Amino acid sequence: MKYLILGASGQLGKEFVRRLSSEGFPFTAFSREELDITNSALLRERVVELRPKAVINCTAYNQVDWAEVEYERALQVNALSVLYLAMICREVGAILVHYSTDYVFDGTKEDLYREEDSPNPLNKYGWSKYIGEKLLLSFGDNCLIFRTSWVYGEGKQNFLHKLNEWVRKQDYLRIACDEFSVPTSTRTIVEVTLLALQKGLTGLYHLVNTGYASRYEWAKEYFKIKGIKKFIYPAYQHEFNLPAKRPRWSAMSNEKICKELGIEIPEWQAQLKEDLKWFINL
Repeated sequence: MKYLILGASGQLGKEFVRRLSSEGFPFTAFSREELDITNSALLRERVVELRPKAVINCTAYNQVDWAEVEYERALQVNALSVLYLAMICREVGAILVHYSTDYVFDGTKEDLYREEDSPNPLNKYGWSKYIGEKLLLSFGDNCLIFRTSWVYGEGKQNFLHKLNEWVRKQDYLRIACDEFSVPTSTRTIVEVTLLALQKGLTGLYHLVNTGYASRYEWAKEYFKIKGIKKFIYPAYQHEFNLPAKRPRWSAMSNEKICKELGIEIPEWQAQLKEDLKWFINL
């Protein structure tokens, strides 16, 4: 299978490039600067020229707070351009892999969210992602959509990198103890995505590590593994006055994808401990 990776300079794209390179799979990778998904003419030209069997879209507008004022841009990147990409993929006979978010949910459920639960985003970023999902699901059967959450890996756009920055600059940290989801490794996402492609899956799945945590618990576990001695104060979400409202509870179940592939996805704590042996900047 020949792969095309879009958004190759981001943390998820980097992990795909590392994994495919190490296993000798044929692939082409473009960073956002090399191929902007919103440049429809160039996008079509490249995909038709390369004729991959799978296009893995790691491009996303993920600035949650900025999306409140840049909604048109978020909608273009996370929905409209993705639909056009799906059309091109159908033309060349490729499957499109796209990633969505737990922020499509409003946090009112008192259990893990499953694929059949109805989305109700609280912010414009969540709406842009949800609209992208709906467009792809209504388009056809050549799309594989994964909702994921609290993604971390070899990059700067994640909570753990921010923790490292805060540790250097602050005497103590204030971390939300009332916001819950699932810390998810890029290594887990890549592993499961490639297996799903090999099995020919399409449709919508939740792809997260197993379990759930508050941001406070996640930070405590990270510091414990790293041996960082820093006081963390359990704060509340509303104290940070962020422009975009976040769901307090958005933890998702990975049961469906595990059953479909006959696998077990590691608990987030075990995965984090293993990842810290691999990720240089964490």
